[in-house]
Amino acid sequence: MLAIKGLNQFYGGSHTLWDVDLDIAPGSRMCLMGRNGMGKTTLLKCIMGLLPGTSGSITFEGLDLLKCPPEERARIGIGYVPQGREIFSQLTVEENLGVGLGIRKSGARTIPQRVFDLFPVLKQKLNQRGGDLSGGQQQQLAIGRALVLEPKLLILDEPTEGIQPNIVHEIGDIVLKLNKEERLAVLLVEQKLPFARRVATEFCILANGRRVSAGAIGELTNEVARAHLSV
Repeated sequence: MLAIKGLNQFYGGSHTLWDVDLDIAPGSRMCLMGRNGMGKTTLLKCIMGLLPGTSGSITFEGLDLLKCPPEERARIGIGYVPQGREIFSQLTVEENLGVGLGIRKSGARTIPQRVFDLFPVLKQKLNQRGGDLSGGQQQQLAIGRALVLEPKLLILDEPTEGIQPNIVHEIGDIVLKLNKEERLAVLLVEQKLPFARRVATEFCILANGRRVSAGAIGELTNEVARAHLSV
């Protein structure tokens, strides 16, 4: 589905990604891990076209993403929830959810009922401003906004950051539900080991912009975590 081969990226004079390889299979759940500043968010931004890849390749279902503008990546089936959520605080919940309707490949201009089935609180707060929601509700809104596009791949950048434990568990449940019922592939950046082990099927660890460990989630042992994730 998503194939990254030998990706390099420079930010200013810094070499931020070094020959990174990563494959996301249909229906899989990949957790991208690493200490702060190791290139995780940079890699996601390269996938979404928010940062340029200097060399290497990124393909999605055979399409060369490096030649696609960011809005086209959403149209072909990649949903993105950035770190910090980045909702529009002055817009209502309904307006936030409606932002992506114009680029839906199906052409439908209504918010899918599925979003409200997954996040009932959004239905209750349709007319409230996004900035008035709690942190957990804002994260649900950000995920719902990505799901409006009915993506094939959902990318989540630290979805549990600053979220209360009950909402963290709920987000995990929803990721698993979407994956099981709709075969939605998931790529998430996550720092919390228990969440990663519960939600992911595979993991990949970056250190200083390089892939240093990867495998099935069962291979993410405490020894691997201490070597590459502890601070």
